[in-house]
Amino acid sequence: MADRDAVAVIGIGRFGESLARELMAQGTEVLVIDSSEHTIQRMSGEVTHAVAADSTDEQALRQLGIDEFQRVCVGIGSNLEASILTCSVLRTLGVTSIWAKAISAAHARILEQLGVDHVVRPEHDTGRRIAHLVAGRLLDYIELDDGYAIVKMHPPAAILDTPLGETGVRRRHGVTVIGVKERGADFHHATAETVVTRDCLVIVSGRKEDVERFSELS
Repeated sequence: MADRDAVAVIGIGRFGESLARELMAQGTEVLVIDSSEHTIQRMSGEVTHAVAADSTDEQALRQLGIDEFQRVCVGIGSNLEASILTCSVLRTLGVTSIWAKAISAAHARILEQLGVDHVVRPEHDTGRRIAHLVAGRLLDYIELDDGYAIVKMHPPAAILDTPLGETGVRRRHGVTVIGVKERGADFHHATAETVVTRDCLVIVSGRKEDVERFSELS
């Protein structure tokens, strides 16, 4: 029986390898599966278990006990057929939480239609995030599901030197200031009584469009 916190990573390209190594660094037990014997030999000393197998073969995955893993990540990208078939097999085996890499919008839609819980588009998602940072208004940007975003930014004049509860920021701009960092201090939870100054940084959440408009206020 797999440890309930263990993760299986299927497909060891750049994305899968980076994911497996980071999980190991965090103390998570990791099983990696790849069709390449050479890749498995290279990874064998880096992860908890490394196995060469055809991930589209239901019997092979069953023998590896994949159905006992609560979390499986599919890093197969360039071989769309293998990616889709692997995710289909995982669904058949009853894996409760599947994360899968997609290389295009069409690939992502197919995975979602298969019932994949979390579809990741690394290049696409990173590009969108970097675009927001390169524009210079935001210091960090995370876009979540359904167009919801969380950003780190310098505060606009509209919320300076007044308790947040009196600025009407949520009513007027549709966003919520959830954290504040004063110069030389750590971030702390924002309350209605929190006063933001020009030297502060703030963490703001809301719909992507609202957050972007808020970040453009002078």
